[in-house]
Amino acid sequence: MKNSNSLSVEEARKLVLQSQRVLTAKNTGHAIEATLGAIEHLGYVQIDTLSVIQRAHHHTLWNRNPRYNNNHLDLLMQQGKVFEYWSHAAAYLPMKDYRFYLLDMAAIAKGRKHWYECDPKLKRQVLKRIVDEGPVQARDFERKETGKLAMWERKPAKYALEQLFMEGKLMVARRQGFQKVYDLTSRVLPEAVDTTMPSTSEWHRFLIRRYLEANGLGQASEISYLRKGMKGGVQVELDNMLEQGELIRINIHNDRYYVFPQMLELLSKPLSRAQLKILSPFDNLVIQRKRIGQLFGFDYQIECYVPEAKRKYGYFCLPIVWNAALAARMDCKAERKTNSLIIHNLVLEPTVNRFDEFTNALAKELGNFMRFNDCNQLIVNAVSHKSVKRSLIARFT
Repeated sequence: MKNSNSLSVEEARKLVLQSQRVLTAKNTGHAIEATLGAIEHLGYVQIDTLSVIQRAHHHTLWNRNPRYNNNHLDLLMQQGKVFEYWSHAAAYLPMKDYRFYLLDMAAIAKGRKHWYECDPKLKRQVLKRIVDEGPVQARDFERKETGKLAMWERKPAKYALEQLFMEGKLMVARRQGFQKVYDLTSRVLPEAVDTTMPSTSEWHRFLIRRYLEANGLGQASEISYLRKGMKGGVQVELDNMLEQGELIRINIHNDRYYVFPQMLELLSKPLSRAQLKILSPFDNLVIQRKRIGQLFGFDYQIECYVPEAKRKYGYFCLPIVWNAALAARMDCKAERKTNSLIIHNLVLEPTVNRFDEFTNALAKELGNFMRFNDCNQLIVNAVSHKSVKRSLIARFT
């Protein structure tokens, strides 16, 4: 096999963790620049509306920048350094990558379906209103009469706004109370941004480079995750890059992955096994559940979308990284009325056997996590190991 190498599962996990920078956050420079650096390195940060704890986009960035502040994203939007669009899901993206999303915008404008279908006439009317009146929110389009739906009934107008946003005619200028404020792209996009349409080959290479630099190693199916019809083109470009010596192919057990050869240098750098991190369910490290099952042996599903009677671990379980592995999951909630972090259920993986070391690391990070969630007391309910529960209660009471 051309350019073939092998890595052990342990080496693969180390490469992934080093690439994701979840255990290597640095405390240097300006805090907001560290946030921008994290977004630019990851390539995207998924936006989510769930607020059981701090929302996913804040949580993901805080884990990579201990000085993260929840206003950083708003400031970076105002500065024109990040923008909102669709990656595999709604996301904050580096503004320097804007041109690579033009192909998606053009395809949707030409009829490729995304989420919504809307009346073309309403779409034109909504766009004209923004041209004439300036930025709007969906709530600005309220129903103004009873009986037959008015032209400005909110739900159809919301669909029109989202369609215009996906076509690239509108951008999110800012968020107000977590609601999008839409404006014309020409009034939001910084003048210096490159808007040259990339070729399909450039787009595929961009996806490959972004993914492998942030994730260490990958397969075509992972690089094209939730991008319909993209896998074949990505695989062709991976093979081209392999042939040209830009990539090498490695085996992990019986699975093949691609990697930039220079990324393997990360294996010689130390990785903190003692440090523990509590991840968002939408964190870039764990968002592809099949991948973490293959590489980390961690069978994970977020169960807030599962009927309560069928839940195995809890409504909003957070994966926990420790000892260079996904070592546990914690179903918790920030109860804001009482400023309490409630651990409903904490389940350790069967591979964890150094309970004192795990508990020490968890207790240390829980203190940080509670402050991040504006909580000053901890309530511990079910824990899979009694000694861990007793120790946590003793430390936080």
